[in-house]
Formats: sequence, C-alpha cells, structure tokens
Amino acid sequence: MGLVLSVQFQNATLARYPQAVTEIAVLALAHGIFGFFMAGLQFMSQLANVFARSQPALIRVQIFVIAVGLILSLPILGLALTSTGHQLIQTAYGVDASLARRVADYLLLMTPLLLFTAERHFFMGLLVQARLTGTVTILNLIYLTLVLAALITGFYLGLQPMYVIVGAEVIGVSSLVLLLGAAIRIRYRLPSLEEHQGVTYHELLRFFLPVSTTGVMFALSRPIIFAFATRATDSLLVVAALRVAFDFTMLFQQAANQFRHFFITFGVDDLATKRQFMTIIAVALTLLAATFALSPLSTLVWGQLMGLSAQLQELANQCVLILSLTPLVLVFRNYYHSQLMLLRRTTGMAWGSFLRVIVIAATCAVLFTTGTLTHTSAAACLLLGFVIEALYAVFAHRNAVRLV
Repeated sequence: MGLVLSVQFQNATLARYPQAVTEIAVLALAHGIFGFFMAGLQFMSQLANVFARSQPALIRVQIFVIAVGLILSLPILGLALTSTGHQLIQTAYGVDASLARRVADYLLLMTPLLLFTAERHFFMGLLVQARLTGTVTILNLIYLTLVLAALITGFYLGLQPMYVIVGAEVIGVSSLVLLLGAAIRIRYRLPSLEEHQGVTYHELLRFFLPVSTTGVMFALSRPIIFAFATRATDSLLVVAALRVAFDFTMLFQQAANQFRHFFITFGVDDLATKRQFMTIIAVALTLLAATFALSPLSTLVWGQLMGLSAQLQELANQCVLILSLTPLVLVFRNYYHSQLMLLRRTTGMAWGSFLRVIVIAATCAVLFTTGTLTHTSAAACLLLGFVIEALYAVFAHRNAVRLV
C-alpha cells in the first residue's frame, strides 16, 4: 500500500498543472503500456521467497531476476525509440501522433525503473521470507517521503510534468533498492533448513512464467479498457477518471495481494483460523474503500489535498464505489493462488488470468458496440474479470490437490 501511495502523489502533482485532465490521461496511457511489462516482475518476491533458501539458490535467483529485468526493457525501448513503436501506440489507443509521442517520451524515461523494480521485489521477497516485514514498512515510508519531496521540488522548479513524475519515481525506487540491499546485508539470514541448492534456471523459469503471466494479464486489463475508453465520448476525461479510481483502489488491492505470500510463509495448518483472519481483512478493506466513496473524505482527499476538478472527482468516486468490492474478490482468489504456488502448480493461475482478460475485452467490446461504455461500466468490467478469475482459481486448486 505504501508503494501505491506514490501514485496518488503523482496524480496530485499533475492536477496542479495546466490542462491537468490531459496530463493525467497521458500518464495513464503510458503506465498502461509500461505496467504490462512491469507486471512481469510482480511475482519476483514470491520467487525469492520460495526458492532463495540456500546460498547457491539465492545467487541463481538474483541472476535470474536481473536477466528478466533486462529482457523486459528491450520492448519498452523499441516502443519509445522507433517510429513503428509510435505507430503501435497510436493504433492501440486510437490517439493522434502528438499524443502518441508524449506517451513514448514517458516510456523512455520509465525504462530504468524495470531493473530497479526487479531488485526491489527480489529483496522484499527475502525480507518476507525472514518475516522482517516491519523493516519493509519502515523503508517504504522513507521511499514515500523521498518521492513526495522530489515531486514538490520538481513542481516548484517548473520542470515539465514527465520529468517531475518519472524523476521522482526513479529517485524513490533507486534509494529504496539501496536501503533494502543494506537491510539484507545487516538483518537477513538464510533459513536454518536450507533447500534448493541445485535449483536450475529452467526450474525457476517453469515456476516464474505462469505466475508472471498472471501479473502481465492484470496489467493488460487497464490498456484494454483504455483502448475502448479513448474511443468513447469525452475520452480523456473518462480515461483520467479511471486512472484516478484504479490507482486509488490499488491501495486496497495491493494489501489483498499480499495474501499470495500467506501459505508460503505460514503453511496450511489451522486453516479455519487463517480463513477467519483473511475474511476479516477482506471485509475491512472493502468497507474502507466503500466508506471513502460514500463519505466527504473523497472530497477532502481528491479536492482539497490533490486538487482534482469537481467533475473528475465525481466520475472517479463513482468508479471507486464499484471497485470497492475488488479486495473481497481478490482475497478469496489469493486464498487459492497462495496454495497453488505452495504446490508449485502455477499454470492454473495463468489460465485464470487469460480468462479474466478475455472477459474484460469481450464485455468492453459489447458495451462499446452498444454505446453503453462509460466510466462506471468500464470499472464494472474490471470487477467482473476478477470474479471470473477467482472462480477459476477454485477449479484450478481442486485439480492441483487431486493430482498431488
């Protein structure tokens, strides 16, 4: 949740620039593409948690993480630096050439974040494995402070929005990686029972590809929705509202997603107590999101603190009310995802994510064709995709248990 807060700071900064709606929409389109590749790194922490349990395994996982980060950087550079890449952006989103170039400029500046993020996930996985989550919290607070300070400084120096936004993120994440590395050296110890001394890169890849597909498919959800939304009425306003709502509800979704570590770290004994704990957290996150949408708190945060226009606030708030159900669905899904990773039967997660994207794309296409695609119906498409994925996770888990 701490990491997602930095995105709220970004939106608040852009809201203070002239033509704020356009600036937020351009960043939304750039993040939609960049997040597609960034999401491939999302499960690096789980990979480290599962496999980095001996010195040889830790070294192999570290090399694997760096290699994946470098490989994922190449297509981003292709989109950012070539005319073909610009044309692909223009075609995918249905925007003009000047807007596509602005998106490409963001992508070029964002590229180093891939390597920093890969290392961040790797180090965090080790700290979670050692149950040093308090250290993660402290370092995230330092990261947030640095990002906020960089955003404020860049804005008051009058720098261009993309340099302020991306520069602040680079400063924050690179500093966080250095601090995490220092924490690993000082506090981290390998498990007393060392495992996976002979782990191979092929074995790491076989585990990583299905789970990374889950993250990539999640990241693909936004660009698909944006691709239809940019062709709708008041497209930039709708995209900006969806960006604000999606980013805000990610605070609660990211909290729910930490349950993917749950059974890897704590095992599957005493399931009744663990299910009760997960239910309490799921309901609490859902109620918090709904309370924000239904109370004056949204006006305080988005209006007075972030400076969003009244129209943008209203549309984003309506989306948040729909998406407030997402944490409930995600905790239910992650109950099964965590056990699938523990069983090393992650293929079912990949198929579930494919199904989610297909449902989102098909639903958006129907709504667009019938002229009923709005900011709220687009948000409902995302929620429906998660529901379908969660139901498939139940099916995949039952099959995995039967095979074991």
